[in-house]
Amino acid sequence: MEKTIYIRMRHRLHISSDENVILKDAAQIIAPESVLKKIENLKIHQLTEADGNIVIIDVMKVIKQITEELGDFEVQTIGPPQTIIEVVTKKKGASMPFFLLIWFLLFFGSAMTLMNFHDDVSMKSVQEKIYTIITGEKDEKPLLFQISYSIGLGLGMILFFNHVFKKRINDEPSPLEVEMFNYQMDLDNYVILHENKESMKHVHDD
Repeated sequence: MEKTIYIRMRHRLHISSDENVILKDAAQIIAPESVLKKIENLKIHQLTEADGNIVIIDVMKVIKQITEELGDFEVQTIGPPQTIIEVVTKKKGASMPFFLLIWFLLFFGSAMTLMNFHDDVSMKSVQEKIYTIITGEKDEKPLLFQISYSIGLGLGMILFFNHVFKKRINDEPSPLEVEMFNYQMDLDNYVILHENKESMKHVHDD
C-alpha cells in the first residue's frame, strides 16, 4: 500500500497557452506523503504553438513519467484513461453593435418561425373557433384569447428552458442543456479518438 499511487484523470482541463501542464491539474492523486508533492508538480506536457487549442494527455504517458521519476512505485488508475487539455486564449469583449445585431437576428428570426408555424396550422381560425365555443360570440380578432395565449406561450418557453435570463428556476437541467451535454460528449469522444496519437496505430507491410 505504501508503494502504491492512485491517479484519476480529469475529463477536461482549461489552461492558458503560456502555462505548463502539471499532474495535479490534470489528475486527482493519492500517494504517500513522502512523494506526493513531487508527483503533484510533475510536468507532463509543455504547451507549444504546434499543439493548437486541443491536447490529449494519455494516462499511459503519465504512468511512464511517474515510473521514470520514482522507480519501483506501483501506479493504479481509476476513471477516464485520458484528459482533454483545452488551451484558452483571452477573449475580447463583444462590441455593442455586434450584440445588437445578434439580438436583432435571433428576435426576429424566432418571431418569423412562430408566425410561420401558426400560419401553417391555421392557428388564427382555431383560436376564433375556441373563442366562439367559450363565449358563444363570433369575433374575427379575439384579442383577449390571443393575448392570453401569447403570454402563456412565453411562460411555457421559460418553464421549458428552465431559465429566466441567467437565473435557473430549479436544479433540473433543461432539454437544451441535455442536448448541449450530449453534443459535448460526442465532440469529446471524437477529439479523443482523432487527436490522441496513442489510440491509433498504422501497421505497414514490408
